[in-house]
Amino acid sequence: MPDFSDVMIITDLDGTLLPENKILSEKDLEAIKKFRSDGGKFTIATGRTIQSADRYIKELEIDIPVILYNGSLIYDVQKQEVLFTDELPECAPDIAKELFGFMENPGGEVLKLDNIYVVCNNDYEKEHVKICQVEPAYMSLEDVPAGGWFKILFATEPSLITDLEEYISERNFNVDFVRSHDTFIEMLPKGSSKGAALKEYIKIMKMNNTKVIAAGDYHNDIEMLTAADIGAATANAQQAVKEASDIVLKNTSSENAIAELIDMLYTGKI
Repeated sequence: MPDFSDVMIITDLDGTLLPENKILSEKDLEAIKKFRSDGGKFTIATGRTIQSADRYIKELEIDIPVILYNGSLIYDVQKQEVLFTDELPECAPDIAKELFGFMENPGGEVLKLDNIYVVCNNDYEKEHVKICQVEPAYMSLEDVPAGGWFKILFATEPSLITDLEEYISERNFNVDFVRSHDTFIEMLPKGSSKGAALKEYIKIMKMNNTKVIAAGDYHNDIEMLTAADIGAATANAQQAVKEASDIVLKNTSSENAIAELIDMLYTGKI
């Protein structure tokens, strides 16, 4: 019997473990269950909130901490405790106001520990809420309770997100931005990322002797893939993600990419 007690797999959700229909496949679930039964540790790193990730945490039976909000939070799902957090600075609302003002037909939300606050609504934001499967609060940016802002998501059509990305690059904001989808760009605390959170995770969990294998598909996963001992990109990953990875899987998120990754462990390919 193989012993994977010194191995942890950490994966992105949307576009990596989750296919377009957002339903976990039986093949992936069976592979993860087998890996864990042989001592392996399994967790997720996602841009989702606690509320929108909860369904998958339960279905996957995750029993170790998870990384949420694209790295702004490490959360112990068993104790329901925050282990690490990184919040946006006080200037974040002013930056967001400027960016929403720049956008044509803006959509966007503020993400806090307790909920998602939709502050500008358009078709892309509506689709994001649908994906997250939560009931958000709707209010103006000025009315969102102060403090504890983990990230702000901006949503609109791809070409306009590119325009926003270019506008941001010309400004000197004291925050970071990452593109997490063709139609989304996110404001994060300075230095915050899935990769930075993974490094903090390893310290908190005292896992320096654990082999960490990370999987992802989009730009917001790159720092996590490079921070891990082995980074794996799905076949549907962005080219920049593939180039940053040690392994490019043959399968997409719709073709059980995580099951393929686990099979590589069992066959000694990694």
